[in-house]
Amino acid sequence: MNAPKDFNDRMLSLGLARVSEAAAHASAKLIGRGDEKAADQAAVNAMRDQLNMLDIKGTVVIGEGERDEAPMLFIGEEVGTGDGPEVDIALDPLEGTTLTAKDMPNALTVIAMAPRGTLLHAPDVYMDKLAVGPGYPKDVVSLEMSPRERVLALAAAGGVTAGDITVCILERPRHEEMIAEVRSTGAAIRLITDGDVAGVIHVAESDITGIDMYMGSGGAPEGVLAAAALKCMGGQIWGRLLFRNDDERGRAGKAGITDLNRIYTRDEMVTADVIFSATGVTNGSIVKGLRREPTFIETETILMRSKTGSVRRMFYRNPIKRG
Repeated sequence: MNAPKDFNDRMLSLGLARVSEAAAHASAKLIGRGDEKAADQAAVNAMRDQLNMLDIKGTVVIGEGERDEAPMLFIGEEVGTGDGPEVDIALDPLEGTTLTAKDMPNALTVIAMAPRGTLLHAPDVYMDKLAVGPGYPKDVVSLEMSPRERVLALAAAGGVTAGDITVCILERPRHEEMIAEVRSTGAAIRLITDGDVAGVIHVAESDITGIDMYMGSGGAPEGVLAAAALKCMGGQIWGRLLFRNDDERGRAGKAGITDLNRIYTRDEMVTADVIFSATGVTNGSIVKGLRREPTFIETETILMRSKTGSVRRMFYRNPIKRG
């Protein structure tokens, strides 16, 4: 599916970069301060203010949660001036609130935009995820494979040994068996404490990041954001929703999901052209973190468009206002 003519992704992309930059700037004073909620709220406020300046009829489909759980940027909230194209918005105003509070690597502000009705309305549940970078045959690995089989299949496809493969996995007790099985192949593992959008994006630039594959369960909303990034950069991702109780299954029903066992591919989570922007808050392997100087704050943003496959890195230096 191609983007409709009124979805001018080229013009909208720069506005989207301003949105992620504003959220990063707002969280600058809270890096390393130990207050996750304050950092997240600052990013939410700034992102919402900037979104409402864009000439779009936007609907948040991946946001801070249900309306009764999130006062702003909740799922279903309308943003923008009301003029312009109808679009879906997927966002995480601060991906890595704990990373920000502790001044740890790879905290980002993340947002994606696509034509209305083209982003998966993933409920706030877990998703089993598997991702690899560009250059591999279609469906080279699958969620139906064991972790060991995935490593061996990817190594064979790349013409290397399992010992040459590095897998990124979120460090959680639920992944202990997976980690042990991957290590039994001789593959290396890079464990991350938070930030699985960044974790998945790593596979798209394996020559830089050293990550060949991502696997494990994390938030479903983050899975859609990661799919948007890979649609721009190249790579494959698969996701299957995981439900722990009837309440979570009910959330899926409200989101219009009827097949609870479906495995979604990248192009099923993001069915049309998409634009994606992420700005670094703390230093990471994707973008640099905020840099504070006496008279300015500098950020790095990665801005991408799936229509052209373009990846733009931008540095933004904003003067510090003094009273």
